Amino acid sequence: MTTASLPETPRALREQSLFMFFWVRFRKHRMALLGGIVTLIMVLLVTLAPFIAQDPMNQDLLNRFKPPSAQHWMGTDDLGRDMFARVLYGGRISLSVGLLAMGVSVGLGSLIGLTSGYHGGWVDAILMRITEIFMSIPSLFILIALGMFLRTLDLPFLKPGSFLPISLVIGALSWMGTARLVRAAALELREREFIQASRALGSSDTRILFLGILPNIASPIIVSATLGLAGAIISESGLSYLGFGVQLPTPTWGNMLSNTQSQMTTAPWTAIFPGLMIFIVVIAINYLGDGLRDALDPRHNQK
Repeated sequence: MTTASLPETPRALREQSLFMFFWVRFRKHRMALLGGIVTLIMVLLVTLAPFIAQDPMNQDLLNRFKPPSAQHWMGTDDLGRDMFARVLYGGRISLSVGLLAMGVSVGLGSLIGLTSGYHGGWVDAILMRITEIFMSIPSLFILIALGMFLRTLDLPFLKPGSFLPISLVIGALSWMGTARLVRAAALELREREFIQASRALGSSDTRILFLGILPNIASPIIVSATLGLAGAIISESGLSYLGFGVQLPTPTWGNMLSNTQSQMTTAPWTAIFPGLMIFIVVIAINYLGDGLRDALDPRHNQK
């Protein structure tokens, strides 16, 4: 009997069954499916920007404020720069900020939530009070203050135009929801029989946390990460619009909008396209997160 004719192993069948279960539930959410496709297309476009768009910094003062045309699909701005190129390159920065901020937020929130939920007692009390303090802080003012402070530091990775400072600040101020979610799941799982058995066998707390509990609460963390990505993009756009995010000439969707306030009546396309990209990407990611929540939660009743 050849290897190809051997029956599939139970593990392979189980993994295939789980994937099919997830896929059947996910594709029933048509808007989530559309959101996933739109998100994938946008990621491909911004990734391939160097190959499909002009130099976003290239100025052509003889072609200022040109409306959308075959040569400039989204028109040009006040310096004659191609808006299509700037929107794509701006999307690279905005999505990068969102991904990095989401990674910081989910990593920090998961670590705090796991520690709090698993250990309980005074550890849980202290960590949850800290979480509540962070939730009560007006994040916009802290984002502005920390963003300005980090930009004054003379560090090589915090150079002008870098998106790292704003990403770290957004991530450091948006972990609380993930922490509370992970804590609730850890509180439930720590009393399960397989966790008690691991303790009885002498497994360390670190091993139980990261190999026993964390894999079993991956689904809500994935959903939280997806929705957190959309929130981080909104935060970056808002801060850049106010002038406290990524600084010009590095384009982002937020600072492109800020730079076109005086041009809304004479050249509306300079504001419409960056704003439209923010709207499309954020709503697509939100629908995607909604679909992932429905598909990954076995207790959710699909309509």
